[in-house]
Amino acid sequence: MTPTDARTGVWLIGARGSVATTTVAGCAAIAAGLHPPTGIVTAAPAFADVAWPPLSSLVFGGHDPTDRTLPGKAAELAAAGVLPHDLPAAVARELAEADREVRPGGPSTGDTRTDDELIASFAADIASFATRHDLPRVVVVNVATTEPAAHPDDPRLPPSSLYAAAALRAGCPYVNFTPSTGLRSPALASLAADSGLPHAGRDGKTGQTLLRAVLAPMFSQRALTVRAWSGTNLLGGGDGAALSDPAAAAAKNAGKARVLTDTLGHAPQGEVHIDDVPALGDWKTAWDHVAFEGFLGTRMVLQTIWQGCDSALAAPLVLDLVRLVARAHQAGLSGPLPDLGFYFKDPDGGPGGLAEQFAALSAFVARLRTSG
Repeated sequence: MTPTDARTGVWLIGARGSVATTTVAGCAAIAAGLHPPTGIVTAAPAFADVAWPPLSSLVFGGHDPTDRTLPGKAAELAAAGVLPHDLPAAVARELAEADREVRPGGPSTGDTRTDDELIASFAADIASFATRHDLPRVVVVNVATTEPAAHPDDPRLPPSSLYAAAALRAGCPYVNFTPSTGLRSPALASLAADSGLPHAGRDGKTGQTLLRAVLAPMFSQRALTVRAWSGTNLLGGGDGAALSDPAAAAAKNAGKARVLTDTLGHAPQGEVHIDDVPALGDWKTAWDHVAFEGFLGTRMVLQTIWQGCDSALAAPLVLDLVRLVARAHQAGLSGPLPDLGFYFKDPDGGPGGLAEQFAALSAFVARLRTSG
């Protein structure tokens, strides 16, 4: 890659949220040598010899309707222990530069613009960003708060689909890291097919579902019958508030259930419950209770507890996906990228088990290593 090609734009939908702020701050910290690239798979030794866009060359911008700032949000995250306490000051310049590239987006309350007018406006923001910074490509990543599932009879596109359509109209690869509709709207099927652009997945696989993707194959491979698999999530922050809406929670839980169905071959009894606990902020506790049956019908139970920070789990995956999709775009690939299922609860096809998904990712990286 030439120095010009190495500069890659990253346009974040939800650019002043926890995941976006952690991504920008973390990228700057790693590029400056302040922290190691822990959690970034594309920085692992097996993948390090690919011509990925260097983290130091990523240029950030995005859409966010809030009036908070990235430096302010970073300070909040540091106070909550999500970011190291001294990091916001150490990367203040990079946070401020990214914040200056954030546009309000929409639609806001009372916005009378049509869907096409909104898409055109969002696409113009992205195109202007690319022009100002002389970027050969911009990867658009949705890390906004989960929206309720779209109603099939709604004449308007949901916000996530407006942004997805804007990404393609601006000629940009697209990644949906949320459970929101995004490119999965039937109204965008022809646009996605005709765009000639790569796009990836829906709903990043960061915590409870990652653990399920590891454990479910164990039961199948050992011929143990899973009778029920129930779970509970306690979380706060913006996601906790958004997921207190039953419609938004249903969109989120669909991906969690899909992993079990795809791996076990059936949907076991049990549900996932999501409780908003504002005091937890960006931290989350997830319990799973697995009732299974073994030899001679012996009934047994496995219980797990996952305590983690969603932003810290998600940010390195966002950086991975930016690098992977940017490299795929440079290599001339287009359409859905099922080989990136390792990162998603709801991938674009491909194998279901995490080990098989990692093998597919490794094969995909091998292709990227020698193409473009």
